[in-house]
Amino acid sequence: MGKRLTPWISVLVVLSTLWHSCSPAAGADPTAGFTAVEITEDRFKLHKPYDLPQEQRYELRADGVRRFWVYCDDKPFHAGSPTKPRSEILLNITYSSGVWQFEGHGYVPAGTTGVSVMQVFGAAGPPRNTTLMLHVYGGRLVYYNDETKVVDGHIYDRWFRLNVVHDVQASALTVFIDGDERLVVPGYGGDFHYFKFGVYTQTNPSHYMESRWRDVKVYTKTSY
Repeated sequence: MGKRLTPWISVLVVLSTLWHSCSPAAGADPTAGFTAVEITEDRFKLHKPYDLPQEQRYELRADGVRRFWVYCDDKPFHAGSPTKPRSEILLNITYSSGVWQFEGHGYVPAGTTGVSVMQVFGAAGPPRNTTLMLHVYGGRLVYYNDETKVVDGHIYDRWFRLNVVHDVQASALTVFIDGDERLVVPGYGGDFHYFKFGVYTQTNPSHYMESRWRDVKVYTKTSY
């Protein structure tokens, strides 16, 4: 019996190997072929409610974890701004051409909803200021507030690796979670761009919003 099954087992092993080798992004490293950009601490620019000291909405822990939190009734980041409350980092590395990539390990506690946790700033003009935003709604990570474009359905209470690749010339963005390609969308133009991460209030927010980030990196290359 075992001798008759052996050829079929061999065929199944070969087919399985071929399937995995042909699967897009299967086990691939999104940063392969990119060059890391040096980021010093002064490149991490915090935006927080203007009336509060930094330590009341942001913490940089000894283990390198950056913790952001905000309440939906907080003030904006500067007096007179019509924008909603936020505690987020602007990565002060501006680009206008080439291919750029954000990488970070994020964590969103259960209960946080109606909030942006990562964005690519810069667009061709009003009413849009960003070319990509990733929002959290009810434990799902989605493209803006579009529930038809769910990047990850179970984002709460776990560390995840996020990679966002922005090809400026092609006006295309690709989003990876834990090394798997989850989303490809067009950009919205703009003369310059930079990355942001943390918490930024959106529609139907929870009263309290929080995210944590570690090992944030930026990569680049000339073409994708």
